[in-house]
Amino acid sequence: MTTAALEPRAGRRCHNPLNSLHATHYFSPDLGREVGALGITHPKAVNFAVRAAALGPVGAGAVTATFYNYKHDLVARHVPAVWSIATPADVLAARTRAVDATLRRLLGEEAVASAEMAEAARLALRAAEACGRSARPLYSAHADLPVPDEPHLAYWHGATLLREHRGDGHLAVLMSAGLDGLEAMVTHTATGKGMTPKWVATTRGWTQDDWNAATARLRDRGLLDSTGELTERGVALREDIEQETDRLDRAPYEHLGPEGVARLTALGTTFAQAAVAAGAFPADLIGKR
Repeated sequence: MTTAALEPRAGRRCHNPLNSLHATHYFSPDLGREVGALGITHPKAVNFAVRAAALGPVGAGAVTATFYNYKHDLVARHVPAVWSIATPADVLAARTRAVDATLRRLLGEEAVASAEMAEAARLALRAAEACGRSARPLYSAHADLPVPDEPHLAYWHGATLLREHRGDGHLAVLMSAGLDGLEAMVTHTATGKGMTPKWVATTRGWTQDDWNAATARLRDRGLLDSTGELTERGVALREDIEQETDRLDRAPYEHLGPEGVARLTALGTTFAQAAVAAGAFPADLIGKR
């Protein structure tokens, strides 16, 4: 479909609420309960298992490579050990049950069963038809999974496909910019839009010494100033990264077209805002400090 009028940042604006809805299950008690019932109880192991399960019973190296900003030592403490506890197929089934419970709790039964939810699912899956598999391992692995029948799960699946498609491209851009996983996190935090240092340490396994060393490297490159804020050069680099990510992620939104993108953005924003209002995320998750 020809969509010459698609605005350059339209895909990014659409992706943001879809990504937020996808991420709700990572902070949901339902996920720990469902995966814990399989015998995987450590919070880090749960996280690695549910996101990597679509790849199959991979080792720590594959997880570190595809996740990018996790410390490999942390990954290796839990992967591939998780696969001796539960199979990827069992983990994926548990994740689906957790997502179902999470969305019903955060959005309510009326929203889950609404015509708007079914419409959002159709639009997200329509956009995902134009996603490319090449050099996008997490997207491609999830694209091999069946689309759930229930609209709210189909919408979450479509949002996941679009999220991982953009994410895989984003990692290529970060590498091209010369930012390793932690440096990418530090610069993103410095924008005020990334996770706080506390949550980076909590979820990604980096220590304060690691953070300080990355900050020093970025300061030496002229990307951070003495207070840890982005310099003019750092601000420009982060914007260049987002623009190049937009370019690599343009195909699904061009395929959907301007009207479809605008409608999916509006629907996705409504659902994401409802989830946030219902307490989907910790209050101190995002920020510079």
